[in-house]
Amino acid sequence: MRKIQVLPRRPGGANGEPMPAPTVILEPEEQLSIIVLAPNGSAHIVPTLLTLQPLRTAGHEVIVVDGGGREDTAGLAAELADQVIEGPYGGAAGMNLGARHAWGGTLLFLHAGCLLPDHADKLILSALADKKHQWGGFHVAFPASHPLLRGVAHIVSWRSRLAGTVAVEQGLFVRRTLYERIGGFSAGLPWRKAVICRRLREAGRPLFLRQPVVSPAHSLPGERCRLWLRRFLSRVRCCKPMEQEACRANGR
Repeated sequence: MRKIQVLPRRPGGANGEPMPAPTVILEPEEQLSIIVLAPNGSAHIVPTLLTLQPLRTAGHEVIVVDGGGREDTAGLAAELADQVIEGPYGGAAGMNLGARHAWGGTLLFLHAGCLLPDHADKLILSALADKKHQWGGFHVAFPASHPLLRGVAHIVSWRSRLAGTVAVEQGLFVRRTLYERIGGFSAGLPWRKAVICRRLREAGRPLFLRQPVVSPAHSLPGERCRLWLRRFLSRVRCCKPMEQEACRANGR
């Protein structure tokens, strides 16, 4: 059993409030390693990490993969994460990098700016207690009540169910044993396209939890709606050819 290593932290959080320290030591099979991907220096890393502090207190691990950029993502994340790693910009390479530094028996990949539901650790670990499920994600929601956004969130969630794909913006979780068995994610797959290597699906279809991950709140409703509509249409047209090409390039 290995104790979580915590980076030195300042006395207060981003707004001066005291931040909780991990007080529980978990066995690896009980621990989540939450890998937060912050490509190009995300300005929205702090709200995400603040919501993850209760999970750190419960003994889970938070790792930030900083893709670089003009913003001081590493400085912002240092007091709110167990590890901050500088890595490649976006893509599955950043996911693999975070996984190599993780300790938990379950890996949870999350995009900076997304907010997990309450008690996400219990939801995930309870769902994976059934051995027939080895990976999955959450439904998508938006903080705004705009009807178009609700419709887009519903379409994206159910399209993922039908296609058997999970985006990092949906909180992709996977058992470490399965992740290692498939050799990690194919380097040619862009995580923002929600395309998962076919070898992951060969282990079984993903499990979807109805509690939603809240997608970034920083965009205006109209902008966010247009973004998700374009993304949804691009997935419908392109995700299968992209996946096949990337898997062939990586010998899968």
